[in-house]
Formats: sequence, structure tokens, C-alpha cells
Amino acid sequence: MDFTFTEEQDAVAQAAASVFDGMVTPARVAEIEHTNDRVDNELWAALARSNLLGLAISEESGGSGLGLTEVCLVLEQQGRNVAPVPLWATVVLGALPLDKWGSAEQKKSLLPGVVAGEIRLSAALTECAASDTGLPAVSARRDGDGWILSGTSRAVPQAHLAARVLVPARSDDGVIVALVDPTAPAVTAERALTTDRQVHPHLTFDALRVDDADILAGPADGAAVVAWMLERARVGLCALQLGVTEEAIRRAAAYLNERHQFGRPLSSFQGTMLRAADAYIDSEAIRVTLWLAAWQLDTGRPAADAVATAKWWASEAGQRVVHATQHLHGGMGADIEYPIHRYFLWGKQIELMLEGPSAQLARMGRALADRYRRPATAAATGQAAR
Repeated sequence: MDFTFTEEQDAVAQAAASVFDGMVTPARVAEIEHTNDRVDNELWAALARSNLLGLAISEESGGSGLGLTEVCLVLEQQGRNVAPVPLWATVVLGALPLDKWGSAEQKKSLLPGVVAGEIRLSAALTECAASDTGLPAVSARRDGDGWILSGTSRAVPQAHLAARVLVPARSDDGVIVALVDPTAPAVTAERALTTDRQVHPHLTFDALRVDDADILAGPADGAAVVAWMLERARVGLCALQLGVTEEAIRRAAAYLNERHQFGRPLSSFQGTMLRAADAYIDSEAIRVTLWLAAWQLDTGRPAADAVATAKWWASEAGQRVVHATQHLHGGMGADIEYPIHRYFLWGKQIELMLEGPSAQLARMGRALADRYRRPATAAATGQAAR
């Protein structure tokens, strides 16, 4: 793999950095965190004006027709600034699968609004992500020319702002993916705050009827579509984590250079140097595994192993970095109003959304064991021959 970005990708990263760096400050983020929706609408509008919301949406739907890598470059900049906008939820969870699997009418009604910053989307993937089977918690049953959804989807990112939520549901014939209006009478939204101070409501569906026109994927291909969504959702989180860790390390280095003890900058002490160096190595591991996974997905290569590896590094190494950088700030790191604490919260939230490193490592171990385990009959035959 060539890790060199193209000129177009460099331009995307520079444009995203210009928007985020120009509008996001710790004071601004703190202000947004005290609002009801906890989303910076002015920043969202600026991202739309800079054509950064439709990067991976097809040109037919008003986008730029690029790929996941370009989206991840923008997510990295969001992570650097811990900017409270529903970029991951709208673009990765909602727009990408809609552009790939949606009908012409579904795309026409929603995607141009996403590009313009007028429509926000989300998806209810929490239960699917946490299950080895990938099965959703919501159930579906056929009802004439539609489906009846029942159950609860937990922690749906920014669902309180979404025009539509992609909801996987299990039926007797397989998994479906429905486009649901979260404000419908049969939907109840329970406000829930995350570790990083964002709003991810729980959505309960009380016999909600969804017409066939609002079905993104039917029972025959729904499980494959959910798996497709999960891979890209996880890579998007890895991109956010990369930005979070990079900036946390930069802030820690600046702090250690400015603060003095015994007449020397804290950065000159061996203990702080080693801790910062370990954090840097962890962040670089997140970077390498992230871009490999994104590249494999964009080029149509099998990416399950690469995504699993990137996910583990972003979870395990990510939480190590935010712990280290907070500790390197000493007493200031314990101040919940000090900027470095916000990076700690974002790093921990991303770790949780990636299911935690222990669960992921166990899943990877089982997958490797299944892949290389010889059938019992073959093993017995081999032993008899010896």
C-alpha cells in the first residue's frame, strides 16, 4: 500500500483543517456543550458551504463522488478539534449506505439535503455492533405492503436532529434496514448523554409501520448491508480517534515545554519523555491501521481483518494515549473544564463505541482459531497415519 495521499485528498484535508481551526475553540465547544442539542449549527453550515458533507456521495445526488478515505480525512480534523457536529452520524452512518443501497427516490429525497447541510441522518447500530451475530434488537414483521417495527434501539447518535434514522430489524426471514422518521407518533425518544457530552437518544418503536418505499434493504440482503455499514462506521470512529490522539499529544508536548520544575522544562525529564514517546507510537499505530483499512474498503478489497485491526488499535491505544496525555498535565489534567479533559472524554467514548479492546481482541482470537483450526476428522486421520 502507498500511504501517500493524492493532491485531491491533501486539498480535502487542508480545507477541513481550515474550517475547523477557523471556527472551533475550547470556549466555543464549552458553549455548545451547554445548549440543548449540543451541536454547533454554524460550523455545520460552514462544512456544507465548503462542500465537505458530500465528499463520498455520488455526483448524481449532488456530491463529489469520492470515497471513505476523504471522509476520514475530515473526521480526523473533527477529532483534532473535538468539534460537536453530527459528521460521523450523518455522513458515515446515514449517507454512505443510503447512496450505496438506497432507491432512486430515497436518494433524491434525502441526499441533496445532506450535501447542503439541511438534512441530518443517523443509524441505530449499537446492538448490531455489540453482538457477535450482528443481529439487531428491534424486531420486524411483515404487514401487507410494509413492516411493523417493535423494540428499542439504544444510543442512536444525534437521533434527536435526524430527519431519518437507518434502523436494522430482525424478521423471521432475515434482517431488514428501514428508513425511519424519529419524530413519528409510534417512536419515543429518550434523551441520553454520552461520556463526551453529546446526545445519543434511545429510540423505542411501538408497532411502528414502515412502508416498503422506506425499506433500504430487505430480508435477502439486509444482513450484508448491516455488515457493510458496520465496517465503515468503525473505520470512521478510528479516524476520529486518530485526530483526538494526535491533538492530545500535541497539547501535552506544548504543556511540558512550557512548565518548569527545578529550573528545567518538564519535557526534559526522562519519565515524561518516555510516556510521551509511547503515546506517539500508539497514535502512529492508529494512523497506519486506519488508512490501510480505509484504502482496502475504497478499493473493494476484503477488509475484515484490516478493519478489526484498526478497531483494536483505536480502542486500546486510543485510551492509552488519552490517559497518558491527561496524566502528563498533572493537576491541570484533573480539571474537567481544562481543554485536555475533553480529549480524554472523547477518547473514552470512542473506545466504548468500538466495544472496548478486550472484547475485540477476544473476537479476533476466535476468528483466527476458526480460520486455522483443522476439521476434527482430518486431525484424527492424520494422527492415525502417524
